[in-house]
Amino acid sequence: MKVLLATIIFCCYSCFVNAQSLKKYDIGNSGCKAYFFCDPGNAVKSYSEDSSAIYTMECNADNIHYGLICVQYNDAVLPVQDPEGLMLQYLDYLKQQFNITESAGYGKGHTMRSNEKATGVIDYWKDKDGAEWKIKSWTDGNFIGFMYVYKDGELGSDKSTKIDLFLDGFRFP
Repeated sequence: MKVLLATIIFCCYSCFVNAQSLKKYDIGNSGCKAYFFCDPGNAVKSYSEDSSAIYTMECNADNIHYGLICVQYNDAVLPVQDPEGLMLQYLDYLKQQFNITESAGYGKGHTMRSNEKATGVIDYWKDKDGAEWKIKSWTDGNFIGFMYVYKDGELGSDKSTKIDLFLDGFRFP
């Protein structure tokens, strides 16, 4: 009986741990990395009009979409005079691309323990189809790391810790 109970507890614990585990993924050959709860596959690389490299990754777990867009500035763009201002312009552009109709407003002043030069902003969005988004974007002057989570309908506060772990999971080289 004790063996059966121990086996059941171990199996339940293993399922819970696996369901909650974060895994680090390389973002193409940018040198950046990000932690995901699901496998986003390899980063898809494209280029912006100024020839900056853009990497995208996304996956779905528990009906929640976890994704990122990483912009590696072209050398011709560097040095960036106002990294946070440029990041905010990019976020405004993304709002149009993602058909965002509502925004809480940028919460500025976020810092990253692993990179003291980095600055971040957070926002809550709603798109034209009613999906709720929570985003966090980071810049160090060489990269923009845009992390996002969205779900059809409400994200729900029961997933907020998991979502926040993901949004804080971007790492610069």
